[in-house]
Amino acid sequence: MQNFITKGLNNRWIGFFIIFIFFVITIWSSNKIVQEFKKEEHQRVENYAKSLELITSSDFLDSKTQDFLFKLIEDNKTIPVALVDEKGNISDTKNIDRSITEDSARLKHFVNEMKKSDQIIEVELIGSKNYVYFKNSKLLNQLRYYPFIIILLIISFFGFTYWYFKTVRETEKSFLWAGMAKETAHQIGTPLSSLMGWVELLKLENIDPTTVDEIEKDVDRLNHIANRFSKIGSRSELTKNNIVGTTQQTVNYISQRISKGIEVNFKTDVEEFNIKLNESLYSWVIENLMKNAADAMQNKGVLDIIISTQNKYVEISIKDTGSGIPSKLQKKIFEPGFTTKKRGWGLGLSLAKRIIEEYHNGKIFVAKSTKETGTEFKILLRK
Repeated sequence: MQNFITKGLNNRWIGFFIIFIFFVITIWSSNKIVQEFKKEEHQRVENYAKSLELITSSDFLDSKTQDFLFKLIEDNKTIPVALVDEKGNISDTKNIDRSITEDSARLKHFVNEMKKSDQIIEVELIGSKNYVYFKNSKLLNQLRYYPFIIILLIISFFGFTYWYFKTVRETEKSFLWAGMAKETAHQIGTPLSSLMGWVELLKLENIDPTTVDEIEKDVDRLNHIANRFSKIGSRSELTKNNIVGTTQQTVNYISQRISKGIEVNFKTDVEEFNIKLNESLYSWVIENLMKNAADAMQNKGVLDIIISTQNKYVEISIKDTGSGIPSKLQKKIFEPGFTTKKRGWGLGLSLAKRIIEEYHNGKIFVAKSTKETGTEFKILLRK
């Protein structure tokens, strides 16, 4: 089991490493595209500035050359630019929103922001220095967010995929459990019917009634267990029952069947409290927790079962003085197949979780567990 867990953890780390490398490559390649695009925009603004400089510096350009230069100037349709003289006066703008250009105060502030970005090209127009300020185009700004959008989409995809396969796996497990439980109930049912017949025959014989009564109790118990298995996977019927009485009956029954070296204490703050409950399945959970506690204490210690009423919940606490559960295993103990015992299928706690959380819409969890003080399980059921 430990090797299986270690292998699973290694596979997870490999998966995380591959995803991390994929994210790094995505960000690096996207950033490279942005930088190339930025260089291209810078070159286009340089062409714009040099074209302005050439047109104003010479009166002897032929018409074809002038047309070419004007085409370079007009070619910029996306990059915001502003032409400013040495005194800071704005002589021309291009690709700046009209609502800004029509408000002189806003335009001045906008150009100052462009100046801070340190994207400036110096040109000489009619014997005086001028400056072309420019900003990134909207497309380039959008490209900056492209890697984050891609990563968000990838995370969303993996999240959906994980949720989908987890849902499918849980559904498959549900069908598997239901099938196993019903088949178990069916297999128990056949010899159980024979045993019930033999008990009736023994009653007719001259046999000690005490012995027959004890056999009959065990047969009834087997019948009760078979009924429990048959209910797994079926729609759970919840009816109003006294949870205090049901718990106490279960505690009394198990107390007589575990080691006498275990001191069992049952405490409650109310004598009777009725909630919606499937008595048979709920008793099964208490039995499982008590038997696990007895195993953890190696048949010697103190086992406390405490019922208390909270604002919205009834709380059932099962405390033992065993060796505790390591913190790294506390979340795994409810997984099907996980067990630290040499014998056992590791289904007891997973079934308990299913009964409490899915059938009763409650909660079951390890409240605390240490090597010195033992383990405390808590069950919360809605009032």
